[in-house]
Amino acid sequence: MIVLEATGGYETTVAAELQSTGFPVAVVNPRHIRDFARSTGTLAKTDILDAKIIARYAATVKPTSRILPTEETRTLGVIIMRRRQVVTMLIAENNRLHTADAAVKERIKVHINWLEQELEDINKELKQKVQDNPDWKEKDEILQSVPGVGPNLSTTLLADFPELGNLNRKQVAALGGVAPFNRDSGKLRGKRSIWGGRDMVRTATYMATFSAIRFNPLLKSFFDRLTAAGKSFKTAMVACMRKLLCILNAMLKNRTHWNSSVNQLKVPCY
Repeated sequence: MIVLEATGGYETTVAAELQSTGFPVAVVNPRHIRDFARSTGTLAKTDILDAKIIARYAATVKPTSRILPTEETRTLGVIIMRRRQVVTMLIAENNRLHTADAAVKERIKVHINWLEQELEDINKELKQKVQDNPDWKEKDEILQSVPGVGPNLSTTLLADFPELGNLNRKQVAALGGVAPFNRDSGKLRGKRSIWGGRDMVRTATYMATFSAIRFNPLLKSFFDRLTAAGKSFKTAMVACMRKLLCILNAMLKNRTHWNSSVNQLKVPCY
């Protein structure tokens, strides 16, 4: 077992190369390594100490290795990441345009036009890559058959959540970043909150769920039932996000499209 610390993407090539030669590889969240180091009383940080701590962590915790994304999947993820960056810049430039001085307004408009064209080109490329891969194409059609799920969530799940369709409900919630964690101590019952998981998946799922609670009859009724029971908007939204991911997981597992006549809310998520 080879254990690597995630380093903002620099570990990806090394991990993929090691795995391609047959070595089991586990890429670990650096926060877990640092917390483990503190638990052993090691507060200093150097390259040598880090290597020793990672080796000790590997021997003690024994993290499980997982199959890393293929080169094709990593490429899709990189393009999706670029799309998010372009969208962020586009929002920022549109916000600046409202208060910009006349001396720079035309420059901002030119940049906005360029960003809009770039976003259109990226969307076309993403769509083409999905169409060129038979497995992705089938999964994309299944995912987008659900009211509220569009290309953004579908491609994000294909790139950042390739395990979807092969997990149980607890694994889906944990990796999707929508699993509530307890904060109890003695008789104190703290407020549950979500933690960890994959940020990009959670963000894309939130936007899709925001649409689904308006246009998907089953999720809308689920959301309304929760809010009528006194749940806050945030709590109800997270529950709907978890439910949506569980439904998508079950659909991919069974290779079935959305059927509004079937009560898919019966898919267990708790």
